[in-house]
Amino acid sequence: MRRWIERNTIRLTRKMSLRGKIVLLYGLIVVIPTIILGVGAGYLALQNVRDNYIVTINEAVRQTTQSVEFRKQSYDLLANRTGTDGELISRLSRTYASWNEQLESVNYIDRSFQVMSRYLPGIENFRIYHDNETLTEDGGLLWKPSDRPLNHTDEKSWYESVMASPIALQWSDAPGEHAQLAVSRKITNATGYSYGAIYMLLDYNSVFGELMDRPFKGSGSLYLLDENDRIIAASDRSLIGQPVEATSLSGLWASVGGAESLTNNGEYFTVRHINGEWKVAALIQMRQMEKQSALIVYSIVAITVFFLFFSMFLVMIVLKNVVFRIHKLGHRMSDIAEGDFDVTVQSRSRDELGDLEMMFNQMTGKLGSVIEMLSSAKLQEKESSFRALQAQINPHFIYNSLSLLQWRALDQGDQTQVETIEALTTFYRFALDNTSNVTLIHKELEHVKAYLDIQQLRYPDRVRIDWEIDEDVLELYSIKLILQPIVENSYIHGKIFTRPHANIAIRIQRLNNQVQYEVRDNGVGMDAETLAFIRNGKKAGKGNGFGLLNIRERLHMYFGDTGSLNVESNPEIGTVITITMPVYTHKPHIQREG
Repeated sequence: MRRWIERNTIRLTRKMSLRGKIVLLYGLIVVIPTIILGVGAGYLALQNVRDNYIVTINEAVRQTTQSVEFRKQSYDLLANRTGTDGELISRLSRTYASWNEQLESVNYIDRSFQVMSRYLPGIENFRIYHDNETLTEDGGLLWKPSDRPLNHTDEKSWYESVMASPIALQWSDAPGEHAQLAVSRKITNATGYSYGAIYMLLDYNSVFGELMDRPFKGSGSLYLLDENDRIIAASDRSLIGQPVEATSLSGLWASVGGAESLTNNGEYFTVRHINGEWKVAALIQMRQMEKQSALIVYSIVAITVFFLFFSMFLVMIVLKNVVFRIHKLGHRMSDIAEGDFDVTVQSRSRDELGDLEMMFNQMTGKLGSVIEMLSSAKLQEKESSFRALQAQINPHFIYNSLSLLQWRALDQGDQTQVETIEALTTFYRFALDNTSNVTLIHKELEHVKAYLDIQQLRYPDRVRIDWEIDEDVLELYSIKLILQPIVENSYIHGKIFTRPHANIAIRIQRLNNQVQYEVRDNGVGMDAETLAFIRNGKKAGKGNGFGLLNIRERLHMYFGDTGSLNVESNPEIGTVITITMPVYTHKPHIQREG
């Protein structure tokens, strides 16, 4: 069969020129199959993109819903705490016989709730309304409802509607020079009896504005609806305050029923529920998004076809007369394979193969630079891997969570918990800052001090920390995360907290043109086998030594042979780790490997 194909192929192409044979062969083997595969792959990719759009949109809406829920809960918590404060209820419900008693209550309310009203961003006004005839209003936090305008109406009408509402906490839009929101909350005791109402005026942009502006890159809209299906926030701010039935969403809202999503006429509509029966609705123009994706796919296919035909033309030119001189090029390539990059090919002709021979000569001259580029790419890959490891945790989520925990701890008066959270915040702010892998030495010290503060809270009065830091090294540069992993080893592997008279000594000094770090502990130490593994640049079982090897590798990346890490340890005596690096008053950069 093979011979029959060869014989007939030769017979059919016998009268064709070499150029025609190359074009035919290239077209049958490369061009036509590539076009078919490219068109098929483009079609499948477009279908896959369409399927993935729904998943991507739902995930984006879910994340937005979580953000809205978190922010709403923060303001709800502030209003609920105020509205159920026992002392506030007691002072609003009593009968006052003298001006001194009233002044005492006014001072208490100002002292207790003035600070509370500033806990969260975006609070422009915070008021406590009451109808106790024996208690005055101070015009600051304490107010009585009157005919003054407030939130689309007057204070009396607003107060009566809040007190008559079966819902304790309500959100609404508020008129003003810029977009605002109003939060109303009845002040009630344990039996549900109301003694007044809280009014908070919020800046819309600080609360929900940034979440709603230009979602889905302008290809869709977001809407936030309350329990009465009234729009609280939206991409189109003109809709704020309107019931959903009065907007263009009424048809979609009525047809969606109890379902979560609906695709209709090229639009995708989905609704997410949050606590308190609030909802986040998203309307996306699918056709517009798919049109952009289809245009990209079709452009890729067109460019692929263009370069296929263009490459066919180039192949025809490059291969002309290659049969006559291919052996000479082959010999020179063999020389290059053996490591001789100074070889050249003499070219006496100006045809296409002559150009190839000239390009060959240029290539040999550039191989050294290509090797350097490959080495740099390898270093950048290592750097990217380290940054990817730092970026696995969402810093904003951690900061927000720690901030919420600290607020609760302050509220509960737990000073130990407050100190722990402050130390954690300092620790993670430094560790998760992946904008640079170098830092000032005083910032590195702040990071390790935060870690030690946490350990001291875990093991109070068990480990003494001695510091010996030269003042003139604080503003010098160092690579990040070199002290904390070493100190962590003292706790995890050195079990320093179990030792009698436990001590960790940290010393940083400048010796001429070098900076020397020394961390000394009297932990359990290392045996000879583990120490040998670490000194030889190998990992020593169950994670021991991995952090030290990582530090040694990064020292070499930034400082070459001028950066070093030395480990001395004896079982049951302790460990001394010394790091030496050059003095840098400016940020160091990764060095090329030799």
